[in-house]
Amino acid sequence: MIYAQTAAPAVEPVTLGEVKAHMRMEEGQEDAFLTALTGIARSHLEHTTGLALVSQGLRLYLDRWPTSCIVRIGRGPVRSIEAVTVYDGDGAPQTVPLAGHWLDGYGRPARLWLPDPPAPGRAVNGIEIDFTAGYGESGADVPAELKRAMLMHVALMFSYRGAVAPADQPAAIPDGYDRLVAPYARRGL
Repeated sequence: MIYAQTAAPAVEPVTLGEVKAHMRMEEGQEDAFLTALTGIARSHLEHTTGLALVSQGLRLYLDRWPTSCIVRIGRGPVRSIEAVTVYDGDGAPQTVPLAGHWLDGYGRPARLWLPDPPAPGRAVNGIEIDFTAGYGESGADVPAELKRAMLMHVALMFSYRGAVAPADQPAAIPDGYDRLVAPYARRGL
């Protein structure tokens, strides 16, 4: 399974004001840097948990339909399925009707069932599922524990600002971070 972002979140889960209040900063000369670190903290949290915090467009690529006919979507919570496209052997797209589909968007992983989807003719990435995932349109919809973990992470990365370039962040994870995100993390056997 391959995921690609088709539409970035419109806002970050925590605002610059929340970051500055958490760090007890009033000056504005570090605003651009703090904004960049906030994006890094969100991206890290989303990739380690499989979550999309604020609504964003994503695409799932599949080679074939699962034998159970239930597609497991590892990025969530899934708010809606926008489109399903299947490519034939010549690479021509065919839109799959969404009538009658079933979505368990808040399951971990989310699950999608489509009645009688056509088989792809392309051996690799012959199926594309476009969906919207996230807790909501703003940070107010994101669980408080995840926002707190992000604030702690931004503060720690800020403390490394002279030693570690933003492109090389995150350099470390703060104490207590794992406990905050554990209820939302992916579980494996």
